[in-house]
Amino acid sequence: MARFLAKRVALGLTTLLLLSIVIFLAAQVLPGDVARRILGPFADQASVDALSEELGTNRSLPAQYWDWISHFVTGDLGQSAVNKRPVSDIILDATVASGKLALLAFIIVVPLAIVGGVIAAMNEGSFRDRLISVGGLSATAIPEFVWAVIFILIFALGLGFFPTTAQFPDGASVFTQLKYLLLPALCLVCVLFGYIARMARAGTIEALEADYTRTAILKGLPQRTVIRRHVLRNSLLPTIAVVATQAGYL
Repeated sequence: MARFLAKRVALGLTTLLLLSIVIFLAAQVLPGDVARRILGPFADQASVDALSEELGTNRSLPAQYWDWISHFVTGDLGQSAVNKRPVSDIILDATVASGKLALLAFIIVVPLAIVGGVIAAMNEGSFRDRLISVGGLSATAIPEFVWAVIFILIFALGLGFFPTTAQFPDGASVFTQLKYLLLPALCLVCVLFGYIARMARAGTIEALEADYTRTAILKGLPQRTVIRRHVLRNSLLPTIAVVATQAGYL
């Protein structure tokens, strides 16, 4: 087991090393000089040479790669030439913003889809079932950016309920952040609802037809008790796998 883990770790490290080399070389083959692109086409050659010396782009490729990878493994990703900020700070800000959006969408879609799937299963073949199933799958088939345009046109530009951007100001309150994040979160909810609701429906139908459910009904247990204790407890097991997959997607 230890030998297997060691091989897997070595293979992973080798893959990361080769990937870093490919990324580095891909950046090197881009046309133009980095210093010239930063300073602009009208900068004098002396300024370009000085910036190249500062950035280290006038050194050999092995020296540049070693300097880049040695800083990378210590967490120093350098400074963005566009934003004039540390790259690690830019990535952290984007990660936090994406995490807030994903968490809000997750909090909304999971209970909503599970309840919708259970309702559809308990009314199998009815109008409610078709409405939830067809509506959920239709919403899933529409890409997020299309939902974004629809929601902006209706709720932001049309009704004026929400801002047209998800970039809230620094120091904004929780309520203000929710106001900015709700429309983007709803776009993700529309895309994810069909998957989770469909799996919850299938699991609930299977649990409703199981012997233990029929036994509980024959014992005279109330419907709510049967659903809560016997149906949901077993039907949610396959749904959890789908929820975990969609969490990775978010």
